[in-house]
Amino acid sequence: MATMADVARSAGVSVATVSHVLNGTRPVLPHTRRAVLDAVEELGYTPNTLARSLVTSRTRTIGLAVSALSNPYFTEILQGVEAAALEHGYSLLIADPHDDPQHERKVVQLLHERRVEGMIVAPSARPRELLAYLGRHRVPAVFLDRLVDPPGNGGGPRFDQVCAQSTEPTARLVTHLAGLGHRRIGLVAGRPGLSTTAERITGYRHGLAAAGLPYDERLLVHGDSESAGAQRATAGLLAPGSRPTALVTANNAMTIGALRALRERGLSVPRDLALCCFDDFAWADLFSPRLTAIAQPSRDIGTRAVRVLLDRLAEPDRPARTERLPCAFVHRTSCGCPEEPRPPEAPSPSAREPEERNPS
Repeated sequence: MATMADVARSAGVSVATVSHVLNGTRPVLPHTRRAVLDAVEELGYTPNTLARSLVTSRTRTIGLAVSALSNPYFTEILQGVEAAALEHGYSLLIADPHDDPQHERKVVQLLHERRVEGMIVAPSARPRELLAYLGRHRVPAVFLDRLVDPPGNGGGPRFDQVCAQSTEPTARLVTHLAGLGHRRIGLVAGRPGLSTTAERITGYRHGLAAAGLPYDERLLVHGDSESAGAQRATAGLLAPGSRPTALVTANNAMTIGALRALRERGLSVPRDLALCCFDDFAWADLFSPRLTAIAQPSRDIGTRAVRVLLDRLAEPDRPARTERLPCAFVHRTSCGCPEEPRPPEAPSPSAREPEERNPS
């Protein structure tokens, strides 16, 4: 097995220079760095990361605590986090807090005890113990998807945060449905206490107001951000005589639950009830009808969270910041709009008429 000394001899540099290149502890001239990396590749040298962390007090590891990793939205965030971490020479330790405040506190402590350099966390609805632990131990952390320092809290954020916009995109779904003639528009909202839930409820009410529609509290139910809860909540909205004519679901899991409730009652989308959803997902385009949705930049959220965390590691005392990424409105047919005609495909070269040739 190749050693650091072997790499140094092959590259024609000192062992200290090899160490500086691999650990990033001192600037090295580009051609010297290239020679060291070429020697590492040629010899198949694998650094002893454990020994290196003992010497440098750096593990080059990021902790990621995100619930519901089976959810496609969080899976895409994970892909963004992993790609950005690897790009910057970091590995990941991943834990699922299960959206439980007590378990959340435990897994964050376990990640901290494994000497991660920083953490990326999607906080629960009651993150008080989490915030106390991170603050007490001065753990560099970035919160993603859910805010712990919402706007209007009387001061700047205490923690770095990265999330998508929620209020305006939800309002757009409501105004779109209102523009199609709907006057009773329901919302299946997420778990109370989450910033995403609060913001999407605010967007729902803004959308109603913009369309000149009254807010009716009977049309707002909570699906607790998961499929089974949304199925029960939607069933409660479907009483004869008072049910909405259109529905907005506030995340992809709740969309599935709402569709199950509608199917159980023999209701068809959009014939009996129009549907728009927050969160686009890979198979939304395969449903019949195809789902009109708000698409969050989930992979970009993960990528951005890593970059914000690395900025925090480089400048521990800089002011905390909140970054919001824009969403996209994906117009399909579950809202009741007709299928948009697809542009005709250009014929392939082999199918074209032979070109006329000028006589020679």
